[in-house]
Amino acid sequence: MRRFLPECGVENILVATSRECAPIVSCQMAAVDPKLRAQLVIEPIAKNTAAAIALGLRYLQEKRGISLDEPVLVCPSDHLIAPKERFLEVVQSALEAALEGSIVTFGIRPTRPETGYGYIRANQQKLAPYPIEAFIEKPPLIQAAAYLESGSYFWNAGMFLLQGKTFWRECKKHSAAIATLEQLSLAQIEAVFETLPSVSIDHALMEKTEAARVMPMDLSWSDVGSWDSVHEIMEKDPMGNAFQGSIQATDTKNSLVIGGRRLIATLGIEDLMIIDTEDALFVAKKGQSQLVKILVAKFAAQGRPETLEHKKVDRPWGSYTVLEEESRYKIKRISVRPGERLSLQLHYHRSEHWVVVTGTARVTIGDKIEIVHENGSIYVPKSAMHRLENPGKVPLEMIEVQVGEYVGEDDIVRFEDVYGRLS
Repeated sequence: MRRFLPECGVENILVATSRECAPIVSCQMAAVDPKLRAQLVIEPIAKNTAAAIALGLRYLQEKRGISLDEPVLVCPSDHLIAPKERFLEVVQSALEAALEGSIVTFGIRPTRPETGYGYIRANQQKLAPYPIEAFIEKPPLIQAAAYLESGSYFWNAGMFLLQGKTFWRECKKHSAAIATLEQLSLAQIEAVFETLPSVSIDHALMEKTEAARVMPMDLSWSDVGSWDSVHEIMEKDPMGNAFQGSIQATDTKNSLVIGGRRLIATLGIEDLMIIDTEDALFVAKKGQSQLVKILVAKFAAQGRPETLEHKKVDRPWGSYTVLEEESRYKIKRISVRPGERLSLQLHYHRSEHWVVVTGTARVTIGDKIEIVHENGSIYVPKSAMHRLENPGKVPLEMIEVQVGEYVGEDDIVRFEDVYGRLS
């Protein structure tokens, strides 16, 4: 948001995100500028970048009335790019090619043999933006080193500059399922979105179209896609270490250590990554962090809950953090943003005790409404219909103690919900 706002203003920014991420994304956007809350389009279900870009273009055309001739810049939200001014200059230099009917992607000149990025081979005998000869998936180290030495390859930054009419034209040639969305309204798209193929724009269009071009970018860029890249971008001490949290390091070299509340002490280590969160502790050799997805797949197959939900869980109204859990009780810290409210609900298998730490709570239990202030408490019996609201101007912070024969998150029946989550 901060990268583009000074250049194009609120009305020319649109963020596409998933239904699950929308509440927290909306809050982050509003923290930058309250007017940005209206610049959000929500995907009914995650279907990768081709469908997301199509949805965004249809939204701009139907809701904002933009022309099919107008150029659109598509960027992932989580990339670090510096200097910003140089990046914006490169985008501007690619504009003419986009207006002439090309789909321009942006390539970063490699600075090292990187196995975590995709590559683009370009025909640099032509003028930039260069014709694309091939897209290459994440290569092994030997191949990545050869790409670096040749000078003919770029890291694929996953950013695109294009006109709506170019996108739809090329979809009709190479991705018929995505092309059907051009003739549908947003309401109709929502109804069929689940049936769309889950495919990236690279696979759907860029690897097939003759309209693809790549514009080189000589600047600092990272997609922050691994712990190795986190170590690379963080400030380091004279021994090459990057630390965050309460860290006491002795005889430690070239390592990344990230902690939370508790102290982490290291002694006599080198080239290690130690990531301590409320969910899990991860320890690995530097250079191996791209293999995390193999671990996650293994844990998912085992049914481990850590692959599905964090200790801290974001909700449309705020968040909760599980502080402790056993078979018959669970303790949470609950934070409700000002003016927000939870659904009208009940639980068949647990009762709840609420203690207000800061702020003010409006609590509905059955047909009674009570106001609970700081240091006050209230009891919600099992099977009682209830609702929690924050009517105040500051965040509501509470401690919740659940007690019952079952304290799983799926023991909830909703009767009313302003966020459309009725069960």
